[in-house]
Amino acid sequence: MFDINEMKKNVSDKFNKVSESKFEPESVIQKDEPKKRATPSTQLASIGPSIHFKGELTGEEGLIIDGQVEGTIDLKGNQLIIGDNGKIKADVFAQTIIVNGTLTGELHGKERVHISKTGKVQGNIFSPRVSLDDGAKFKGSIDMSETQHEKPQPNLQDNQLKRA
Repeated sequence: MFDINEMKKNVSDKFNKVSESKFEPESVIQKDEPKKRATPSTQLASIGPSIHFKGELTGEEGLIIDGQVEGTIDLKGNQLIIGDNGKIKADVFAQTIIVNGTLTGELHGKERVHISKTGKVQGNIFSPRVSLDDGAKFKGSIDMSETQHEKPQPNLQDNQLKRA
């Protein structure tokens, strides 16, 4: 079973270790000791319960959302976790999507989409692997075809026609 509070604690502990190592002077680090640097896919940023965001949210790292987001969320090849308090009205594009809160919109998971027992999703899911815990709420369709589902790129011809 997935526990968001335990995940936040683990991420916070890892982030603190990475933050401490980031600011060490080069002379302190032994030459034969590899530098500790976090890769973008291992970091998880956080949007707290009091944050309300409207627009296009993009990032190169994982994200935990406990607040409200409206628009589009594009995290490329990273993880998105919708916390228990998260209320999302957006089309979502990520490697892995875990929903513990409420999400209205399309979910495009390159690797997988998981809806926990507290999760509520209204919209279509596009992912090769989909799992729903007992008690999860879901209304929509599921497409588990092998094709990759990525954010559509704007059509330059359409933009040129609009300007003419």
